[in-house]
Amino acid sequence: MIEFDQLTKEYNGIMAVDDLCLEIPDGEVFGLLGPNGSGKSTTILMLIGLIEPTEGRCLIDGVEVAKNPIEVKQRIGYMPEDVGFYGTLTADQNLDFFARLHGMAKTDREERINELLALVGLEDVEKKVGGYSKGMRQRLGIANALINDPAIVILDEPTANLDPQGVADYRRIIKEIAEQGKTVLVSSHILSEVSRVCTSIGILSQGRLVATGRWEDLARIPEGSTSGEIRINVRTREAMPEFSNPEIISVEYKDDRREACILSHSDIRDYISDTVQNAGTGIRELSLDRDSLEDFILSYYQEP
Repeated sequence: MIEFDQLTKEYNGIMAVDDLCLEIPDGEVFGLLGPNGSGKSTTILMLIGLIEPTEGRCLIDGVEVAKNPIEVKQRIGYMPEDVGFYGTLTADQNLDFFARLHGMAKTDREERINELLALVGLEDVEKKVGGYSKGMRQRLGIANALINDPAIVILDEPTANLDPQGVADYRRIIKEIAEQGKTVLVSSHILSEVSRVCTSIGILSQGRLVATGRWEDLARIPEGSTSGEIRINVRTREAMPEFSNPEIISVEYKDDRREACILSHSDIRDYISDTVQNAGTGIRELSLDRDSLEDFILSYYQEP
């Protein structure tokens, strides 16, 4: 488990991170979101022990990071936003170097390196890392974060330099990591990517945590907001009934009323499901429109 307990970091009177309280349970794929300058990278650097908090604590499985940095580093894997490698070495030579730092035996290193290079699609690349594209270095960075088979994987802006194929591979890798039961923390300002891989999110704005939860839990108008829209897609086996919830802005029917796109102020899927079932009509699909939900959650990025 990852815990942030009243975590605060101040630079010359400016709060980079302000009283962050958050728990990320084991096996979660958690997205730490926020615009540039919101405190994401500072939070990550405190979590991995590279900077100390002004107040509060970071804990990994109950171990306080600032007091036990070496023990914590054995439990985590980390990929920074700007990945650095030795340009005169090949991918496997770079990974071998970092595996040695973790004290891995030779046979274990070789097996793990071959496994990870295959995972990130670099198993047949012979050239030295100095000739890699930014996307290839990013792939190698993910492999390096996994070299010690950590229980917790921390990725800072992991898709920043990836091409479309690299992004697709990244999504596959995160899925495989999650299936192994690892806890994954993804820090990013790219909401569309986080939405595809993370099961829950926290949103930072000016160093403060302004929202946290699962995607559907955040599909509501933020406190104090006067506008907001999400789209809900509905498909039924027979013609669906009329909807009269006050949250509804508009309804567009298709296919003899067996399909509908509902524009709403909030997530009213429970109401839609009950209304359809009470009318004796079976539901084939009931889902939030992902792009609409992402636009809606962006409203949390405003100053707290």
